Amino acid sequence: MSLSQGQFLPEDLMSEIKSRFHQVDHDHAGQKRLYFDNAGGAFRLKSVLERLVELDAIPDNIERVHRVARRLQDVQARGEADFRCLLNAKGGSIHAAQTASSVMFDMVRAVAENVAGTNMVTTVLEHPSAFDAMSLYAQRSGRELRVAQSNPRTGGIDVDAIVQLIDQDTCLLNVICASNISGAKLDLEEIVRRTRAIKPDLYILVDAVQHAPHGLIDLQRTPVDGINIAPYKIFGVRGSGMAWLSDRAAVLPHHKLQGKNADAWGLGSGTPWQFAAMTEIVSYVCWLGGKFTDSRDRRDLFASGMTRIELQERALLSRLLEGSGSVKGLRHIPKVKVHLDHPDLSKRDLIVMIDLGDLDCSEAVLEYERRGVVVYQRTAASIYSKRMLDSFGLGGGVRISPLHVHTPEDIDVFLRVTAEMADALA
Repeated sequence: MSLSQGQFLPEDLMSEIKSRFHQVDHDHAGQKRLYFDNAGGAFRLKSVLERLVELDAIPDNIERVHRVARRLQDVQARGEADFRCLLNAKGGSIHAAQTASSVMFDMVRAVAENVAGTNMVTTVLEHPSAFDAMSLYAQRSGRELRVAQSNPRTGGIDVDAIVQLIDQDTCLLNVICASNISGAKLDLEEIVRRTRAIKPDLYILVDAVQHAPHGLIDLQRTPVDGINIAPYKIFGVRGSGMAWLSDRAAVLPHHKLQGKNADAWGLGSGTPWQFAAMTEIVSYVCWLGGKFTDSRDRRDLFASGMTRIELQERALLSRLLEGSGSVKGLRHIPKVKVHLDHPDLSKRDLIVMIDLGDLDCSEAVLEYERRGVVVYQRTAASIYSKRMLDSFGLGGGVRISPLHVHTPEDIDVFLRVTAEMADALA
């Protein structure tokens, strides 16, 4: 198989990978199922949950001076270093909060309230936490909000659509890494290069929540001012959102205790398990990467692991769309329509949206569940989907989002179930 179509991980390694996660083949009650809704919340690493329980049981305050407190400080310092490793970030500040949405609002506010300019730029495909934050602070500051429109052919945003909105009076660009509707990846490197060519000191914030579990992030190639992730979508747990801010963004006035350093973003006592979870996430990817490189450098290992994850998921995506010798892919099952079906799989994360004939997508989701498969509907009735779907001219669809933890056999099971559902349609 050519790398343009991905490359499956070895079968014996897949057994090891699955063993490191909770509930891959069954739900919490032991009921067998196929879970293809990882875009809504990904499989959890067992080691993350173990560290959460271990550290949250410790009553000691991280800001004390005794032995246990110092140990907790070390946990946080390592977690911060590992978050920088994940992003390939140098310097800057880490902002840990309860959700990725809250840290995005915080970052947008800091720039909007303190950087001069008459307009702010975003895209129609942003998550509401980014789009609504931009709308709110553009309105409060009396600025024009410029919105780059989507390309219904690719399911993404063309670089030109963003660049044409940037000028010397743009104070902030906020852009997503990849669509959580279509899976289309934006060309962040080119966006950063071309927009900064117009305005070298342009502030750029990035939503990497959807993309982080699927592909490598490299802030040395895409030097932005802020970027957020949600650990529960990258093998971690809910109740945690993390962001990195550049040196200049970190010192913009923001909510903080007056006695803290200008670049401090944490409010209240730290939560050590958040940082330990980040270390476990990075360590897992490094473990995987170590199967394919002799390097001992942690970033090299992480990059190797994420590259293999991306190739595995591209191979799964190809199997999902084209099928195999024994089962038809989604592109070839009668009555199945694949939306936003761009042919270049290297430009897509592992997300597919389909329709099954005239079957309502919400009813289709329930029928999948009756057959032991969990997927989810994206409809214009949802605040998390309407703006994006409208931009594509779609009313909705069934979103399918496996993870690298899945196997070709898992994909085949899904395709057989889909074919059975399509055959049952009148």
